[in-house]
Amino acid sequence: MPSANWSAGLLATRLAFFVAGFGLAAWAPLVPLAKERLAVDDHMLGLLLLCLGTGSVIAMLLSSLSNAWYGSKPIILAGGLGLAIILPWLAIADTPLSLGATLFAFGVSLGSIDVAMNIHAIELERATGRPLMSGFHAQYSLGEFTGSAAVTSFLSLQLGPLFSTFLCSALMTIAIVSAWLGLLGTGSRQQGPLFVLPHRSVMLIAVLAAITFLVEGAMLDWSALLLVERDLLAEAHGGIGCMLFSIAMTAGRLSGDAVVARIGDRATLMLGTLPTVTGFLAVVAAPVALIAMAGFLLIGLGISNVVPVLCRRAGKQKVMPAGVAIAVITTAGYAGILVGPAGIGLVAHMLGLPLAFALLGALMSIVTLSARIMMIDPR
Repeated sequence: MPSANWSAGLLATRLAFFVAGFGLAAWAPLVPLAKERLAVDDHMLGLLLLCLGTGSVIAMLLSSLSNAWYGSKPIILAGGLGLAIILPWLAIADTPLSLGATLFAFGVSLGSIDVAMNIHAIELERATGRPLMSGFHAQYSLGEFTGSAAVTSFLSLQLGPLFSTFLCSALMTIAIVSAWLGLLGTGSRQQGPLFVLPHRSVMLIAVLAAITFLVEGAMLDWSALLLVERDLLAEAHGGIGCMLFSIAMTAGRLSGDAVVARIGDRATLMLGTLPTVTGFLAVVAAPVALIAMAGFLLIGLGISNVVPVLCRRAGKQKVMPAGVAIAVITTAGYAGILVGPAGIGLVAHMLGLPLAFALLGALMSIVTLSARIMMIDPR
């Protein structure tokens, strides 16, 4: 591949991942405003938020078809523009029905670009012969941070929800159109059946992805409460643990491609999940806040490259079409995010939040134990 095309494709794929993370996170600061505007209780708000997840999962399940027919490039453009166009409507929807429908459409756009950009990333890795997935996922993390910070800053300046989202949509549109110009036209119509049952090796990767995303979701939803309940931090500072986790995960992904190139996928998984398990032990048993903070750093750093490696393995396997495999992996991961926090809440109710976090560490050890099996190419 010519170096100019490679450089353009690399930048374009980074922009696609950034836009996906930016768009999702831009919605988060709008949630309290939507609840107040619609005057709904927590139960109704939870049902409305489920519309976003439902749209994403449906789009992910169908994405193997659209990617097989059209390739990943147009799906990335459509998904990114969909996020940009729909975001302002989330700021003005004034009935539960309209917000639910808008969130569903937003989820469809998010699920579409999520699968397509990972497929395109795998195609780019194949074309260049070098690991790139961790760096792409780092851009997603940076996009999440930037999107949330941008909307929060605009709202703090009293710009209003609608104008704030218009500004974000303009930035997303510029970024995704710029990405379109550089995305590689590597997709082609898939030969063979479009619908296949997931192979057991792909199902193993999907389970590991669901576990990893479950842990990430638990960090976002439960880490602050754990620190506060254990009297390690005051309520106003409870979010520090999650912040350190996010910073460490982003830093790990930014350096992840170099690590994979040096030691390989299997060692990256094993050496990554071991610090994660150690971090959970530190968080659960920490007598002081400093040790707990070190634990969150270890968890974020250790888990950072697990999902990129899993996506790469899904793209390399030969027992089913790569597009279908990526759709299975992303759907399983999203299911982990949706179901995981509720499951942690149930375990915490029965056994306590520290034991629930200890269970997360035990689940991550499954990734370590499965690393060798997953690296064996099925025949």
